[in-house]
Amino acid sequence: MPIIRSLLAALALWPSGLAAQAVMDPPLGLHWGDSPEKLIAWASRHSLDVSITLPGDQGALRIIRISARKGFLPGMQAASIEARFLVGQLFELSIDYSDPTAPARVIEARFEKLKRQLGAEYGNLTPDRTDRSIKDGFATKRVSLHREPVRGLFLLLAFTEVEDTMRETREARFTLLYRNDNLRRRIEADLAKHKPPPGKAPSGSPPGGK
Repeated sequence: MPIIRSLLAALALWPSGLAAQAVMDPPLGLHWGDSPEKLIAWASRHSLDVSITLPGDQGALRIIRISARKGFLPGMQAASIEARFLVGQLFELSIDYSDPTAPARVIEARFEKLKRQLGAEYGNLTPDRTDRSIKDGFATKRVSLHREPVRGLFLLLAFTEVEDTMRETREARFTLLYRNDNLRRRIEADLAKHKPPPGKAPSGSPPGGK
């Protein structure tokens, strides 16, 4: 894909422009900065379960998790997706490719297939971590790779396999994460500019909050 690689190289010179952000949009027809409604409407059309988390210590953050009660999400061999929004704007989306019905070797084959697909679309992924540890009879293998075609805009592919050495069984799963740190930083900077100083009530609120 020499044309695609040339395009990525050229767009890498645009660290925060709109064209640069379009290099790696999230899946499902979503775009960075989308509101939650678009993802929730997709889940509703396919009768999927939706859970919404509002972290108490991060008032601007909303986490939406979508999963299928049986089988996979529509159009993918994935169990669930999780999207994060700041002040209603999408900046991160992860896809969980776990499958309790499939043996570890099948999951690993799916991981390798997705890695090749991502490499063909965005360029070769850069290895981050490959290690294996053994504790209490369980051997854990971890592999992670990433791709950052534009600074601050990247994807991370992570594979984990756990082997019970006594029972000789293995389980595996992998996750694909898309994140736009440029958008996240921009939103956080805007929030910081409009945050009232400590001890000062927000504009329009009387002292004491009454």
